[in-house]
Amino acid sequence: MKGYSTDKIRNIVLLGHGSTGKTTFLEAGLLNTKVISRLGKVEDGNTVSDYEKMEVEKGYTINQTLVPVEYKGTKLNFIDTPGFFDFAGEARAALSTGATAIIMVDASSGIQVGTEKAFDLVKEYNSPTFFVINKIDKDNIDVDEVVSALQDKFGSAVVTLEDKDALDEAVAGADEELMEKFFEGEPFTDEEFAHGLATGIHNGDIMPVLKMSALKGTGVDEVLDALCKYVPKVTTVLTPAKNADGEDIEIECDPAGDLVLYIFKTLADPFLGKISYAKVVSGTLKSGADVYNPRSEKAEKLGSVFFVRGKAQEMTDKVEAGDMVALGKLQNTKTGDTLCNKAKQVTIDPVQFPTPCYFLAVEAADKNEDEKMAQGLSRLMEEDPTFVLERNAETHQTLLGGQGDIQLGIIQAKLKDRYGVSVKVVPQKIAYRETIKGTSDVQGKHKKQSGGAGQYGDVHIRFSPSQEPGLEFSEELFGGSVPKNYVPAVEKGLLECMEKGPLAGCKVQNIKAVLYDGSYHEVDSNEVSFKIAASLAFKKGIVEARPCLLEPIMKLEITVPEAYVGAVMGDMPNRRGMVLGMDSTHGGQILHAEAPQAELFDYAIALRSMTQARGSFTVEFARYAELPSNLADKVIAAYKASQEEK
Repeated sequence: MKGYSTDKIRNIVLLGHGSTGKTTFLEAGLLNTKVISRLGKVEDGNTVSDYEKMEVEKGYTINQTLVPVEYKGTKLNFIDTPGFFDFAGEARAALSTGATAIIMVDASSGIQVGTEKAFDLVKEYNSPTFFVINKIDKDNIDVDEVVSALQDKFGSAVVTLEDKDALDEAVAGADEELMEKFFEGEPFTDEEFAHGLATGIHNGDIMPVLKMSALKGTGVDEVLDALCKYVPKVTTVLTPAKNADGEDIEIECDPAGDLVLYIFKTLADPFLGKISYAKVVSGTLKSGADVYNPRSEKAEKLGSVFFVRGKAQEMTDKVEAGDMVALGKLQNTKTGDTLCNKAKQVTIDPVQFPTPCYFLAVEAADKNEDEKMAQGLSRLMEEDPTFVLERNAETHQTLLGGQGDIQLGIIQAKLKDRYGVSVKVVPQKIAYRETIKGTSDVQGKHKKQSGGAGQYGDVHIRFSPSQEPGLEFSEELFGGSVPKNYVPAVEKGLLECMEKGPLAGCKVQNIKAVLYDGSYHEVDSNEVSFKIAASLAFKKGIVEARPCLLEPIMKLEITVPEAYVGAVMGDMPNRRGMVLGMDSTHGGQILHAEAPQAELFDYAIALRSMTQARGSFTVEFARYAELPSNLADKVIAAYKASQEEK
C-alpha cells in the first residue's frame, strides 16, 4: 500500500443484498493484483475484508471495511458494507464520503429486497452508481433477463457497456457538442466517449451494468478496468459543508487546499485502542499535523497515520486529498466529525443514522458488573452509532435500542468477547401511570403524642380528575382553619405521593386537589405534621375516587409498499391498535397509526416479516390512555405479589 496522487484515486462503496458476492469480489481483485496468493472464502473465515472475530464466526459482514485495490496505477478504495438490514447504518456512513456506489446483484437471484434498498440509498445520497451482476457462471443463468429486469425496475439510465446505441445516446446528453455530433451521425472519438460516459455517470444519467464471476475470476479484470476508466474522479466531488459562520459552502477536493478530514468510521479495538477511518476531503495530510474538531471544540494532534487493507496496516507520513486512511487514538473525535484548521473552521454534515426501532431490556448477568457493562456498551457505541443505550428513569431498566435482533445480538456477543461482560435479556417493563375517574372528599389527620413535643396536622381535601398533566393544587381555606404557612407542606406531601400510586406503585397524573378545611394545634402542629396528614388524605382519596391504570400509547408512521398494505393494516387490531389514516408515497403508503407500547416490543421484527423487509416505521410517544380492566388486574396482581416478596 502506498500514497497516490489525487487524480489516481477512486472511492467506491460496495452495496447489495447479503451473499451477492461483495466480499468475494474484493478477494478476486486482490488475487488478480497479486496482493494475496489464494482466494479467501467468507464461509472459511479467511477473507481480507471480513477479518473481525464476530464476522469470521457468523460468516457475514458486520462492519464496513476499507480495502484498497491498486490496479494499473489507479488506487480503488473499496468500502465493503454489510448486506444485513440491521447494519444499514454502515452503508450510510460509507456513502457519506461522496463515494461512487456499486450495487452487487446475484445473477441467479436477480433483484432482491437488498437491491431495492441499496438503490433507494444511492438515490438519497445522489451517488454515481454501477450495477455489477455477479455469479454469471451458474447454471441456467440468463444475464440479459437480469439486465432487462434492472432496466424495468430502475429506469432507462441502466445500460450495459456492450449496448453501444444506448450508450451513444446517453453519452450525447453529456454536453451540447456531443449531442450535435450524435444527431449528425458522426462517431465519437475514444476520448469524447470516455468523457461523456464519465460525465453521465457522475450526473446519475448513466448507471452502467458490468458482469463477472468473482469466484471463478471471469470478468473481474474487465470490471476493474471499467471502474478505473469511468468511476468519477475524486476531484469532481464537491463536499457540502458549513463555514465558521454557519454559511453553506462546498469544499473542492484539492491537495493544495486547506486540510479537511471527515471521520466516517470508528473502531474500538480493545488492544490497539480507538482507530478512526478518515477521508482526506481537501489538502494534504501529514503525520504530526495539528487539527481542530469544531463539534467537540478540541484540538487533536495526528499521531499514527496509516493505510489499511482489512486488518493490514501500513504507516505513512503523507496522504493527498481524496484518499482514505486510518488515524490512531484520536481523543475527542467520533464518527461523523470534521477535523480542520482552527483558523479556517468548516463542518461537514454528519451522517444521519436511522433511528432505533427495536429495544431490549438488559441486565448484567453478574449484578456487580453493571458499571462494567455500561462502560463496555459506551465503547461499542463509538464503533456503531446506530444503537443507543438508555436508562428508563421510571422503570429503572437499561434499554438497548437498534435496528433489529441480529444487530443487538452481535452487540451482546461483542460485549462478552471484548469486555468479558455477559448480559441477560429481561422482560421490558411499561411505565404505567395511575389516575382517577371519579371524585372524593376525605380527611387526613395525623396526631402523635409521645412524651415531649407532639405532632398534629388535619386536612380536608377534595380530589377530582384534572386536565393538568401532574397535580393541580389549590386551597379554599377560610377563618384560619389551617395557617397559610402550612399550605406549602400540604402541597409537598401530595406531590411526593404522586410519585407512587396505590394500585401498582406507578406515577400518578391528572389529579386536582383542593384543600378546603382542617385544623391545627398551637404547639404540636408543624410542617412535617401537615405533610404527613396530606399523604394520608391522598392515599384515602385516590382509592375512593375510582382509580385506574393508564398505559402509554404510541404514534406510528409505517411506510409500506402497496402489496403489503393489507397485511400491515390487518395486523394492527391484533395489537389493540388502529390505523388513523394513510398518505400515498412513491410505490406505497404511509400508514398513520396508534397502538399501546406494550404491543410493539416486537414490531420491528414483525413488520420485517410481513413486508419481506421492505417496510419501515418510526414511533414516538402520543399520550396515555386507560388500560383495559382485564390487563390492569394482571399488572396490579403482579405488583402486589412483588411487594409481598419484599
